[in-house]
This record gives sequence, structure tokens and C-alpha cells, in this order.
Amino acid sequence: MQARSSPRDRALALVPFYAGARIAETVALDVDDVRLSARKGILRIYGKGERVREVPIHPELRKALTDWLEERCDWPGANDGPALFLNQRGHRLSAKGAHDPITGIADRGGLDDHVTAHVLRHSFATTLVHGGTDLVIAAELLGHARLETTRVYTRPTAEDRSKAVHLLPVDQ
Repeated sequence: MQARSSPRDRALALVPFYAGARIAETVALDVDDVRLSARKGILRIYGKGERVREVPIHPELRKALTDWLEERCDWPGANDGPALFLNQRGHRLSAKGAHDPITGIADRGGLDDHVTAHVLRHSFATTLVHGGTDLVIAAELLGHARLETTRVYTRPTAEDRSKAVHLLPVDQ
């Protein structure tokens, strides 16, 4: 039987995967950056260049954040500061401190041992772009200042190229 991840670790891993946040952005989140209503939510992320973006909260992330916020109240330091993610001493979790919980979840899930927050963010971006999301919207959600940075996720696969060639009409 596999051990279940703690609510903190689960929420920590799902922010890059469902909101496309960088690890530094994830650990910089404050409780007030999570805005939840009855069925929806917005995550306010402070990115590079002091840009702020608001990302709609996916239902899976919403559940994980709700569970963590409920448990967070009982953690040391919960009332001492605004940090969303706390370490065992009650201080803001560092990017380095976030690494082990994320890789631990990947290991327990039987995933590649190279799964990091960056890989989860990359999965978010790739899923958006390959799912047909407009590149401008994807760039906005990822916090990219330049569209060219987002374009890297549009690289076609061999299967994409093969499908494209088969779309060409045949002269009868």
C-alpha cells in the first residue's frame, strides 16, 4: 500500500501542474493569493519582472488547496505570517525545501524519477498548447513576457508531421 501524500505536499505539487507556476512562484504564494468561491477560484501569481497574473483554479487544484488550507491552521507558524506553504518549523517553504515533496509524490506514483516542479509546469504548458489553447492565452497563463518563449511548446512531433502530410489532397 502506498502512503498518501500530505495535503500540503499534494497542493504544492499541483500548483505547477494545474496553474503553470514556477517553483519560486509557488513557494512565494501567500494565503491571500488563493481566492476561492463556492465553485471557482483564482490564483494570483507574482512572476518574473514583478508581473502579476491571475490563473483560474482547476477543480483538482481547488480541492487540494482547500484541503491544505484546512490543515494549515494546525501547523506551527500558521498565524505568524502570510506564506501559503510552510515548512515543519512554521516558516515559508523554500524552493529547495519544495523539491523533495514533489519528487516524493512522483516516486510514490511510479513516475519518472526526474519529475520536478519544472517538468510539471512544462506539462501544463504542453497540455494547453497541444489542446488547442491560443498561444497568447497560454503565454499569459504561464507568465511569459514574449510569445516566442511559449512557442517552444508548439514543436511538432513526428506524428504531427505525418498527420499534416496526409491532409494533402490526392489528385485523381
